[in-house]
Amino acid sequence: MEWIIPGTTLTGQREEADRIGEQFQALFLAGGLSLSQVSAITGLEPYTVQNWVKRRLLPPPESKKYTLEQLCRLVNLNLLRGTVNLDQMAQLMGYLNGNLADESDDLVDDTALYFFFVRLAARAEGTDCPENWQAALTEVTKDYVEPLPGARQKLVKVLEVMLTVWCANCLKTRAEAMIAEL
Repeated sequence: MEWIIPGTTLTGQREEADRIGEQFQALFLAGGLSLSQVSAITGLEPYTVQNWVKRRLLPPPESKKYTLEQLCRLVNLNLLRGTVNLDQMAQLMGYLNGNLADESDDLVDDTALYFFFVRLAARAEGTDCPENWQAALTEVTKDYVEPLPGARQKLVKVLEVMLTVWCANCLKTRAEAMIAEL
């Protein structure tokens, strides 16, 4: 079944969510992405991306090229946008990875976090009861190796918040479309 890959403008097959890493890595075969390419993939305005760099939610691009890690951080933030504010975004990402400017303290890198989330969203979509998400959370994080005790629990909490926010955004979009039809 075709769906819009969460946090992006890209379409894909929900059944292929476990291969999202391969799909994203293919985008980088020629090297990094330009700001216009990142904007096209995320649907974010270039000034929003630049603002997030300025606010240190995202490291600056090198030679005006964004890496896979930076794209995934942007997509993770984009998932939260519209429901939580910038301070809450930073708080959530910092809960899992400490200082956003220092990757050495990360419990899971942004790329892995995003790929976990896409797999989770594919399994949980259409499940309107958060209690039913636990099986999907357990399944998608089963191969996660904790760098520190308690890291898996933090990862699961962050993924659950991200899924809740994503579902809220989906419902908001649906409500807005329904209102437009009145």
